[in-house]
Amino acid sequence: MRIAMIGTGYVGLVSGACFSEFGVSVTCVDKDADKIARLNNGEMPIFEPGLDQLVAVNKTAGRLTFTTDLRAALDGAEAVFIAVGTPSRRGDGHADLSYVFAAAAEIAETLAALPTNHTVVVTKSTVPVGTGRRVERILSMRLPAGSFDVASNPEFLREGSAIQDFMRPDRVVIGTGSEYARTVLRSLYRPLYLLETPVVFTTIETAELIKYAANAFLATKVTFINQIADLCEAVGADVQDVAHGIGLDGRIGRKFLHAGPGFGGSCFPKDCAALVRTAEEAGRPLTIVEDVLRINDARKRGMAERIITAIGGDVAGKTIAVLGLTFKPNTDDMRDSPSLAILPPLVNAGASIRAFDPEGMHEARKLLSDLTFCSDAYEAIEGADALVLMTEWNEFRGLDLERVKSLLRTPLVIDLRNIYQPQEMAAAGFVYHSVGRAADEPVGAGPNLRAIA
Repeated sequence: MRIAMIGTGYVGLVSGACFSEFGVSVTCVDKDADKIARLNNGEMPIFEPGLDQLVAVNKTAGRLTFTTDLRAALDGAEAVFIAVGTPSRRGDGHADLSYVFAAAAEIAETLAALPTNHTVVVTKSTVPVGTGRRVERILSMRLPAGSFDVASNPEFLREGSAIQDFMRPDRVVIGTGSEYARTVLRSLYRPLYLLETPVVFTTIETAELIKYAANAFLATKVTFINQIADLCEAVGADVQDVAHGIGLDGRIGRKFLHAGPGFGGSCFPKDCAALVRTAEEAGRPLTIVEDVLRINDARKRGMAERIITAIGGDVAGKTIAVLGLTFKPNTDDMRDSPSLAILPPLVNAGASIRAFDPEGMHEARKLLSDLTFCSDAYEAIEGADALVLMTEWNEFRGLDLERVKSLLRTPLVIDLRNIYQPQEMAAAGFVYHSVGRAADEPVGAGPNLRAIA
Protein backbone atom coordinates (compact mmCIF):
# COMPACT_ATOMS: atom_id res chain seq x y z
CA MET A 1 0.00 0.00 0.00
CA ARG A 2 0.93 3.63 -0.46
CA ILE A 3 -0.34 6.32 1.88
CA ALA A 4 0.35 10.00 2.51
CA MET A 5 0.51 11.65 5.93
CA ILE A 6 -0.22 15.38 5.94
CA GLY A 7 1.62 16.99 8.85
CA THR A 8 4.83 15.91 10.58
CA GLY A 9 3.91 16.95 14.09
CA TYR A 10 3.60 14.49 16.93
CA VAL A 11 0.67 12.50 15.54
CA GLY A 12 1.70 12.56 11.89
CA LEU A 13 5.34 11.67 12.45
CA VAL A 14 4.69 8.84 14.91
CA SER A 15 1.81 7.43 12.85
CA GLY A 16 3.72 7.65 9.60
CA ALA A 17 6.78 5.94 11.04
CA CYS A 18 4.69 3.17 12.61
CA PHE A 19 2.70 2.53 9.42
CA SER A 20 5.98 2.23 7.53
CA GLU A 21 7.09 -0.37 10.06
CA PHE A 22 4.03 -2.37 8.96
CA GLY A 23 5.53 -2.49 5.47
CA VAL A 24 3.43 0.34 4.06
CA SER A 25 5.01 2.94 1.77
CA VAL A 26 4.49 6.24 3.62
CA THR A 27 5.17 9.76 2.40
CA CYS A 28 5.01 12.42 5.12
CA VAL A 29 4.25 15.92 3.86
CA ASP A 30 4.79 19.26 5.58
CA LYS A 31 4.92 22.87 4.41
CA ASP A 32 7.82 23.57 6.76
CA ALA A 33 10.79 23.05 4.44
CA ASP A 34 13.25 23.35 7.31
CA LYS A 35 11.51 20.60 9.27
CA ILE A 36 11.48 18.33 6.23
CA ALA A 37 15.18 18.99 5.64
CA ARG A 38 15.96 18.11 9.25
CA LEU A 39 13.88 14.95 9.07
CA ASN A 40 15.71 13.91 5.92
CA ASN A 41 18.93 14.45 7.87
CA GLY A 42 17.69 12.22 10.65
CA GLU A 43 16.92 15.04 13.12
CA MET A 44 13.70 14.57 15.09
CA PRO A 45 11.57 17.69 15.73
CA ILE A 46 10.13 16.08 18.88
CA PHE A 47 11.43 13.78 21.59
CA GLU A 48 9.72 10.40 21.71
CA PRO A 49 11.61 7.32 22.94
CA GLY A 50 12.58 5.07 20.02
CA LEU A 51 11.24 7.35 17.29
CA ASP A 52 14.63 8.29 15.85
CA GLN A 53 15.57 4.63 15.40
CA LEU A 54 12.20 3.75 13.89
CA VAL A 55 12.44 6.60 11.37
CA ALA A 56 16.03 5.75 10.48
CA VAL A 57 15.32 2.06 9.84
CA ASN A 58 12.32 2.71 7.62
CA LYS A 59 13.95 5.59 5.73
CA THR A 60 16.86 3.29 4.93
CA ALA A 61 14.43 0.58 3.81
CA GLY A 62 12.75 3.09 1.47
CA ARG A 63 9.35 2.79 3.11
CA LEU A 64 9.35 6.24 4.74
CA THR A 65 10.01 9.52 2.92
CA PHE A 66 9.59 13.19 3.76
CA THR A 67 8.70 15.94 1.32
CA THR A 68 7.06 19.33 0.84
CA ASP A 69 5.60 18.16 -2.50
CA LEU A 70 1.94 17.34 -1.91
CA ARG A 71 1.36 16.23 -5.50
CA ALA A 72 4.16 13.66 -5.34
CA ALA A 73 2.82 12.38 -2.03
CA LEU A 74 -0.77 11.97 -3.26
CA ASP A 75 0.00 10.48 -6.66
CA GLY A 76 -0.98 6.82 -6.38
CA ALA A 77 -1.78 6.97 -2.66
CA GLU A 78 -4.70 4.79 -1.59
CA ALA A 79 -5.25 6.78 1.58
CA VAL A 80 -4.24 10.24 2.77
CA PHE A 81 -4.27 11.08 6.47
CA ILE A 82 -4.81 14.61 7.76
CA ALA A 83 -2.66 14.90 10.88
CA VAL A 84 -2.33 18.65 11.36
CA GLY A 85 -2.72 20.62 14.58
CA THR A 86 -6.08 21.48 16.12
CA PRO A 87 -5.12 23.89 18.91
CA SER A 88 -7.65 25.60 21.13
CA ARG A 89 -9.11 28.68 19.50
CA ARG A 90 -8.51 31.90 21.36
CA GLY A 91 -11.54 33.28 23.12
CA ASP A 92 -14.00 30.38 23.08
CA GLY A 93 -11.88 27.28 23.67
CA HIS A 94 -13.17 25.49 20.58
CA ALA A 95 -10.76 23.56 18.38
CA ASP A 96 -9.15 25.64 15.63
CA LEU A 97 -9.90 23.62 12.51
CA SER A 98 -8.39 26.03 10.01
CA TYR A 99 -5.40 23.74 9.36
CA VAL A 100 -7.66 20.75 8.83
CA PHE A 101 -9.88 22.53 6.32
CA ALA A 102 -6.92 24.10 4.55
CA ALA A 103 -5.36 20.65 4.19
CA ALA A 104 -8.63 19.23 2.85
CA ALA A 105 -8.86 22.02 0.26
CA GLU A 106 -5.30 21.43 -0.91
CA ILE A 107 -5.89 17.68 -1.08
CA ALA A 108 -8.98 18.27 -3.22
CA GLU A 109 -7.15 20.64 -5.53
CA THR A 110 -4.20 18.28 -5.91
CA LEU A 111 -6.27 15.14 -6.46
CA ALA A 112 -8.35 16.96 -9.08
CA ALA A 113 -5.19 17.48 -11.13
CA LEU A 114 -4.03 13.86 -10.84
CA PRO A 115 -5.15 10.86 -12.87
CA THR A 116 -8.40 9.33 -11.62
CA ASN A 117 -7.80 7.39 -8.44
CA HIS A 118 -10.17 6.37 -5.63
CA THR A 119 -8.66 7.92 -2.52
CA VAL A 120 -9.68 7.57 1.12
CA VAL A 121 -9.20 10.83 3.02
CA VAL A 122 -8.83 10.17 6.73
CA THR A 123 -8.89 12.65 9.62
CA LYS A 124 -6.23 11.52 12.11
CA SER A 125 -6.23 14.83 13.97
CA THR A 126 -8.47 15.17 17.01
CA VAL A 127 -11.50 17.02 15.67
CA PRO A 128 -15.00 17.85 16.98
CA VAL A 129 -18.11 16.08 15.78
CA GLY A 130 -19.11 17.28 12.33
CA THR A 131 -15.57 17.92 11.05
CA GLY A 132 -15.51 14.85 8.81
CA ARG A 133 -18.71 15.93 7.08
CA ARG A 134 -17.26 19.39 6.45
CA VAL A 135 -14.12 17.78 4.99
CA GLU A 136 -16.41 15.70 2.79
CA ARG A 137 -18.13 18.86 1.53
CA ILE A 138 -14.80 20.56 0.81
CA LEU A 139 -13.63 17.57 -1.23
CA SER A 140 -16.92 17.30 -3.13
CA MET A 141 -16.53 20.87 -4.39
CA ARG A 142 -13.55 19.80 -6.52
CA LEU A 143 -13.79 16.03 -6.90
CA PRO A 144 -16.43 13.90 -8.62
CA ALA A 145 -18.62 11.63 -6.55
CA GLY A 146 -17.19 8.15 -6.28
CA SER A 147 -13.57 9.29 -6.53
CA PHE A 148 -13.05 9.67 -2.79
CA ASP A 149 -14.31 8.57 0.60
CA VAL A 150 -13.90 10.19 4.01
CA ALA A 151 -13.15 8.43 7.27
CA SER A 152 -12.26 9.29 10.86
CA ASN A 153 -9.44 7.34 12.51
CA PRO A 154 -8.62 9.06 15.83
CA GLU A 155 -5.28 8.44 17.49
CA PHE A 156 -4.86 7.29 21.09
CA LEU A 157 -1.15 7.89 21.54
CA ARG A 158 0.34 8.78 24.90
CA GLU A 159 3.43 10.93 24.76
CA GLY A 160 6.38 8.94 26.03
CA SER A 161 4.91 5.59 24.97
CA ALA A 162 3.44 6.45 21.58
CA ILE A 163 5.19 3.76 19.53
CA GLN A 164 4.08 1.02 21.89
CA ASP A 165 0.56 2.48 21.90
CA PHE A 166 0.45 2.38 18.10
CA MET A 167 1.90 -1.11 17.79
CA ARG A 168 -0.05 -2.63 20.70
CA PRO A 169 -3.24 -0.55 20.92
CA ASP A 170 -6.25 -1.31 23.10
CA ARG A 171 -8.40 -0.76 20.01
CA VAL A 172 -8.51 0.89 16.59
CA VAL A 173 -11.50 3.13 15.87
CA ILE A 174 -12.55 3.68 12.25
CA GLY A 175 -15.54 5.84 11.40
CA THR A 176 -16.90 5.73 7.86
CA GLY A 177 -20.03 4.88 5.93
CA SER A 178 -18.07 3.53 2.96
CA GLU A 179 -17.40 -0.16 2.53
CA TYR A 180 -14.48 0.72 0.25
CA ALA A 181 -12.90 2.88 2.98
CA ARG A 182 -13.44 0.13 5.54
CA THR A 183 -11.67 -2.33 3.23
CA VAL A 184 -8.69 -0.01 2.68
CA LEU A 185 -8.26 0.82 6.36
CA ARG A 186 -8.83 -2.78 7.44
CA SER A 187 -6.00 -3.75 5.09
CA LEU A 188 -3.79 -0.97 6.41
CA TYR A 189 -4.24 -2.17 9.99
CA ARG A 190 -4.04 -5.84 9.05
CA PRO A 191 -0.84 -6.47 11.09
CA LEU A 192 -2.82 -5.67 14.24
CA TYR A 193 -5.42 -8.32 13.38
CA LEU A 194 -2.72 -10.89 14.02
CA LEU A 195 -2.61 -9.60 17.59
CA GLU A 196 -6.42 -9.76 17.81
CA THR A 197 -6.64 -6.02 18.35
CA PRO A 198 -10.30 -4.95 18.43
CA VAL A 199 -11.18 -2.78 15.43
CA VAL A 200 -14.31 -0.73 16.07
CA PHE A 201 -16.19 0.40 12.95
CA THR A 202 -18.61 3.28 13.51
CA THR A 203 -20.03 6.31 11.78
CA ILE A 204 -17.76 9.31 11.31
CA GLU A 205 -19.58 11.27 14.02
CA THR A 206 -19.29 8.44 16.54
CA ALA A 207 -15.56 8.01 15.92
CA GLU A 208 -14.98 11.72 16.40
CA LEU A 209 -16.86 11.69 19.69
CA ILE A 210 -15.12 8.55 20.97
CA LYS A 211 -11.80 10.38 21.00
CA TYR A 212 -13.11 13.36 22.96
CA ALA A 213 -15.13 11.21 25.35
CA ALA A 214 -12.09 9.05 26.12
CA ASN A 215 -9.84 11.98 26.94
CA ALA A 216 -12.51 13.73 28.99
CA PHE A 217 -13.10 10.58 31.02
CA LEU A 218 -9.38 10.13 31.73
CA ALA A 219 -9.07 13.81 32.70
CA THR A 220 -11.99 13.27 35.06
CA LYS A 221 -10.19 10.31 36.68
CA VAL A 222 -7.11 12.47 37.28
CA THR A 223 -9.19 15.28 38.76
CA PHE A 224 -11.16 12.85 40.93
CA ILE A 225 -8.05 11.31 42.52
CA ASN A 226 -6.57 14.77 43.07
CA GLN A 227 -9.65 15.80 45.03
CA ILE A 228 -9.54 12.52 46.94
CA ALA A 229 -5.91 13.42 47.76
CA ASP A 230 -7.14 16.67 49.32
CA LEU A 231 -9.63 14.71 51.40
CA CYS A 232 -6.95 12.24 52.45
CA GLU A 233 -4.84 15.07 53.79
CA ALA A 234 -7.77 16.35 55.81
CA VAL A 235 -8.85 13.04 57.36
CA GLY A 236 -5.55 11.19 57.76
CA ALA A 237 -5.73 8.72 54.87
CA ASP A 238 -3.20 7.80 52.19
CA VAL A 239 -4.21 8.59 48.61
CA GLN A 240 -1.85 6.00 47.15
CA ASP A 241 -3.48 3.25 49.16
CA VAL A 242 -6.92 4.58 48.21
CA ALA A 243 -5.93 4.60 44.52
CA HIS A 244 -4.61 1.05 44.80
CA GLY A 245 -7.72 -0.14 46.57
CA ILE A 246 -10.15 1.30 44.04
CA GLY A 247 -7.94 0.61 41.03
CA LEU A 248 -8.10 -3.14 41.65
CA ASP A 249 -11.81 -2.94 40.85
CA GLY A 250 -12.05 -3.99 37.22
CA ARG A 251 -14.80 -1.46 36.63
CA ILE A 252 -12.43 1.37 37.58
CA GLY A 253 -8.94 0.25 36.59
CA ARG A 254 -5.54 1.31 37.90
CA LYS A 255 -4.48 3.85 35.27
CA PHE A 256 -4.75 7.63 35.71
CA LEU A 257 -5.18 7.37 39.48
CA HIS A 258 -1.94 9.14 40.44
CA ALA A 259 -2.39 12.25 42.55
CA GLY A 260 -0.30 15.25 41.59
CA PRO A 261 -0.30 18.92 40.62
CA GLY A 262 -2.92 18.57 37.88
CA PHE A 263 -2.97 17.43 34.28
CA GLY A 264 -1.45 19.24 31.32
CA GLY A 265 -0.14 18.40 27.89
CA SER A 266 -1.42 18.83 24.37
CA CYS A 267 -4.56 16.71 24.69
CA PHE A 268 -6.55 16.77 27.92
CA PRO A 269 -6.93 20.56 28.38
CA LYS A 270 -7.76 21.41 24.77
CA ASP A 271 -9.89 18.32 24.12
CA CYS A 272 -11.98 18.87 27.26
CA ALA A 273 -12.46 22.52 26.28
CA ALA A 274 -13.50 21.58 22.74
CA LEU A 275 -15.92 18.93 24.02
CA VAL A 276 -17.50 21.47 26.38
CA ARG A 277 -18.04 23.85 23.46
CA THR A 278 -19.51 21.10 21.26
CA ALA A 279 -21.91 20.11 24.03
CA GLU A 280 -22.96 23.71 24.60
CA GLU A 281 -23.67 24.19 20.90
CA ALA A 282 -25.72 20.98 20.88
CA GLY A 283 -27.75 22.19 23.85
CA ARG A 284 -26.48 19.32 26.05
CA PRO A 285 -23.93 20.91 28.40
CA LEU A 286 -21.35 18.60 29.98
CA THR A 287 -21.12 20.27 33.37
CA ILE A 288 -18.92 17.51 34.78
CA VAL A 289 -16.25 18.25 32.15
CA GLU A 290 -16.61 21.98 32.79
CA ASP A 291 -15.90 21.31 36.47
CA VAL A 292 -12.90 19.14 35.60
CA LEU A 293 -11.31 22.03 33.70
CA ARG A 294 -12.09 24.54 36.44
CA ILE A 295 -10.79 22.34 39.25
CA ASN A 296 -7.64 21.38 37.35
CA ASP A 297 -6.76 24.99 36.57
CA ALA A 298 -7.28 25.96 40.21
CA ARG A 299 -5.17 23.05 41.38
CA LYS A 300 -2.20 24.03 39.24
CA ARG A 301 -2.38 27.63 40.40
CA GLY A 302 -2.71 26.53 44.02
CA MET A 303 0.45 24.45 43.93
CA ALA A 304 2.58 27.61 44.13
CA GLU A 305 0.92 28.49 47.44
CA ARG A 306 1.56 24.96 48.73
CA ILE A 307 5.25 25.38 47.99
CA ILE A 308 5.38 28.82 49.62
CA THR A 309 3.64 27.44 52.72
CA ALA A 310 6.07 24.54 52.96
CA ILE A 311 9.04 26.90 52.76
CA GLY A 312 7.68 28.95 55.64
CA GLY A 313 5.24 31.39 54.10
CA ASP A 314 7.73 33.63 52.31
CA VAL A 315 10.05 32.74 49.41
CA ALA A 316 11.54 36.20 48.84
CA GLY A 317 15.29 35.73 48.53
CA LYS A 318 14.96 31.95 48.60
CA THR A 319 16.47 29.60 46.01
CA ILE A 320 14.27 26.71 44.90
CA ALA A 321 15.55 23.72 42.95
CA VAL A 322 12.98 22.28 40.54
CA LEU A 323 13.41 18.87 38.93
CA GLY A 324 11.15 18.32 35.93
CA LEU A 325 9.42 20.91 33.76
CA THR A 326 7.48 18.93 31.15
CA PHE A 327 3.90 17.89 31.85
CA LYS A 328 4.98 14.24 32.09
CA PRO A 329 8.19 12.22 31.73
CA ASN A 330 9.61 10.87 28.45
CA THR A 331 8.58 13.90 26.41
CA ASP A 332 9.86 17.40 25.70
CA ASP A 333 6.30 18.75 25.56
CA MET A 334 5.70 21.84 27.69
CA ARG A 335 2.15 22.54 26.53
CA ASP A 336 -0.09 23.32 29.52
CA SER A 337 2.51 21.82 31.84
CA PRO A 338 1.78 22.45 35.54
CA SER A 339 5.23 24.08 35.77
CA LEU A 340 3.95 26.96 33.63
CA ALA A 341 1.29 27.75 36.25
CA ILE A 342 3.39 27.00 39.33
CA LEU A 343 6.78 28.59 38.74
CA PRO A 344 5.95 32.16 37.61
CA PRO A 345 4.09 32.96 40.88
CA LEU A 346 7.13 31.76 42.82
CA VAL A 347 9.40 34.05 40.78
CA ASN A 348 6.95 36.92 41.28
CA ALA A 349 7.07 36.26 45.02
CA GLY A 350 10.84 36.78 44.97
CA ALA A 351 12.17 33.24 44.61
CA SER A 352 15.10 32.25 42.42
CA ILE A 353 14.43 29.04 40.50
CA ARG A 354 17.19 26.65 39.45
CA ALA A 355 15.69 23.99 37.17
CA PHE A 356 16.64 20.85 35.32
CA ASP A 357 14.64 18.63 32.96
CA PRO A 358 16.20 15.79 30.92
CA GLU A 359 14.46 16.76 27.65
CA GLY A 360 12.27 19.81 28.16
CA MET A 361 14.67 22.68 28.75
CA HIS A 362 14.90 23.77 25.11
CA GLU A 363 11.14 24.35 25.03
CA ALA A 364 11.05 25.62 28.62
CA ARG A 365 13.55 28.39 27.83
CA LYS A 366 11.00 29.88 25.43
CA LEU A 367 8.28 29.94 28.09
CA LEU A 368 10.06 30.40 31.43
CA SER A 369 12.74 33.01 30.82
CA ASP A 370 13.26 33.93 34.49
CA LEU A 371 14.65 30.52 35.47
CA THR A 372 18.27 29.41 35.77
CA PHE A 373 18.65 26.21 33.76
CA CYS A 374 21.14 23.65 35.01
CA SER A 375 23.01 20.78 33.39
CA ASP A 376 21.87 18.09 35.82
CA ALA A 377 19.81 17.51 38.95
CA TYR A 378 22.62 18.02 41.43
CA GLU A 379 23.68 21.33 39.91
CA ALA A 380 20.11 22.55 40.34
CA ILE A 381 19.99 21.35 43.95
CA GLU A 382 23.31 22.85 45.07
CA GLY A 383 22.74 25.73 47.48
CA ALA A 384 18.95 25.64 47.23
CA ASP A 385 16.66 26.27 50.19
CA ALA A 386 14.18 23.64 49.00
CA LEU A 387 13.82 20.95 46.34
CA VAL A 388 10.58 20.60 44.37
CA LEU A 389 9.98 17.41 42.39
CA MET A 390 7.70 18.52 39.56
CA THR A 391 7.87 15.69 36.98
CA GLU A 392 8.47 12.01 37.70
CA TRP A 393 11.35 11.29 35.33
CA ASN A 394 12.96 7.94 36.15
CA GLU A 395 16.31 9.54 36.89
CA PHE A 396 14.72 11.49 39.73
CA ARG A 397 13.46 8.31 41.41
CA GLY A 398 16.91 7.19 42.52
CA LEU A 399 18.59 10.38 43.64
CA ASP A 400 21.53 10.01 46.03
CA LEU A 401 19.67 11.29 49.08
CA GLU A 402 22.82 11.77 51.14
CA ARG A 403 24.27 13.91 48.37
CA VAL A 404 21.01 15.82 47.97
CA LYS A 405 20.94 16.62 51.68
CA SER A 406 24.55 17.79 51.65
CA LEU A 407 23.89 20.12 48.69
CA LEU A 408 20.69 21.71 50.03
CA ARG A 409 20.91 24.65 52.42
CA THR A 410 17.96 23.18 54.31
CA PRO A 411 16.83 19.55 53.93
CA LEU A 412 13.36 20.41 52.59
CA VAL A 413 11.78 18.34 49.78
CA ILE A 414 8.36 19.07 48.27
CA ASP A 415 7.36 16.08 46.17
CA LEU A 416 4.39 16.88 43.93
CA ARG A 417 4.47 13.41 42.32
CA ASN A 418 4.84 11.17 45.41
CA ILE A 419 8.06 9.69 44.06
CA TYR A 420 9.50 8.94 47.50
CA GLN A 421 8.16 7.41 50.70
CA PRO A 422 7.68 9.67 53.74
CA GLN A 423 9.32 7.22 56.14
CA GLU A 424 12.34 6.86 53.87
CA MET A 425 12.75 10.63 53.63
CA ALA A 426 12.33 11.10 57.39
CA ALA A 427 15.01 8.48 58.02
CA ALA A 428 17.30 10.34 55.65
CA GLY A 429 16.78 13.53 57.65
CA PHE A 430 14.51 15.47 55.32
CA VAL A 431 11.50 17.63 56.01
CA TYR A 432 9.28 16.04 53.38
CA HIS A 433 5.94 17.07 51.92
CA SER A 434 3.99 15.08 49.33
CA VAL A 435 0.43 14.97 48.02
CA GLY A 436 -2.49 13.28 49.78
CA ARG A 437 -0.54 11.12 52.20
CA ALA A 438 -1.32 11.20 55.90
CA ALA A 439 2.12 9.85 56.71
CA ASP A 440 3.36 13.37 55.97
CA GLU A 441 1.91 14.56 59.28
CA PRO A 442 4.66 13.44 61.66
CA VAL A 443 7.50 14.00 59.19
CA GLY A 444 9.68 17.04 59.69
CA ALA A 445 8.40 20.25 61.24
CA GLY A 446 5.10 21.98 60.70
CA PRO A 447 1.61 20.92 59.66
CA ASN A 448 0.83 18.87 56.61
CA LEU A 449 0.14 20.80 53.42
CA ARG A 450 -3.42 21.44 52.42
CA ALA A 451 -4.37 21.48 48.75
CA ILE A 452 -5.60 24.76 47.35
CA ALA A 453 -8.45 24.01 44.95
